[in-house]
Amino acid sequence: MRPFVLLATRAEDLPADEEYALFLRYSGLRPEELRRVRLEAEPMPRLDPTEISGIIVGGSPFNASDAAADKSPVQHRVEAEFAALLARVVAEDVPFLGACYGVGTLGTHLGATIDRRHAEPISIVPVTLTDAGATDPLLTGLPRTFEAFVGHKEAISVLPEPAVLLASSPACPVQMFRVGDNVYATQFHPELDVDGITTRIHAYASYGYFAADELDVTLEAVRRVAVTEPGRILRAFVERYAR
Repeated sequence: MRPFVLLATRAEDLPADEEYALFLRYSGLRPEELRRVRLEAEPMPRLDPTEISGIIVGGSPFNASDAAADKSPVQHRVEAEFAALLARVVAEDVPFLGACYGVGTLGTHLGATIDRRHAEPISIVPVTLTDAGATDPLLTGLPRTFEAFVGHKEAISVLPEPAVLLASSPACPVQMFRVGDNVYATQFHPELDVDGITTRIHAYASYGYFAADELDVTLEAVRRVAVTEPGRILRAFVERYAR
């Protein structure tokens, strides 16, 4: 099988390594089948779509809607690399699944309106499939509404016409969308479990996702109900595109 590629941007080793382990777990891939590239540490290599099965993007502390002056040189480089990559991905309909930061990268490429009107605190939210989502190959068999982990400062407010809306939540109108037949992005995290999000809560406690005195409340918010369904999306992505 040609490998899948995980494009990651987390600078902290513990959440970065745990993210990779979670993508392996829920996708069903072995380490040799999921090549990880840590973009915060090295430039994006040349990715030839004919040599891989697909591309997965993990979450990120980067926000596409931040002012240019507030972005680090690394973020500017990563955004330029994604712009070049997505030009080919979208044009050639290359299998792509961007989780959380995928909304910022793919949404920016498509000209979506990305702002802070529909931010969601770190929590569990009900995600509801649209009619298009209920019949999408990656979502077939999922409940029409399922619980998912979220935590983001920005979101898509206006989705461009070429994109197909697949899922929404009460506070965030664009939780998942598709472009063409094979290019996907989710705002929620399909790779997370409660231990994984607990690690991230501690690792990013000073990043502005919650107030300094809200740590315990945030930890409780991600334990209020079991999250069981989103990981099936990763397995469906791999089963559909492995070659």
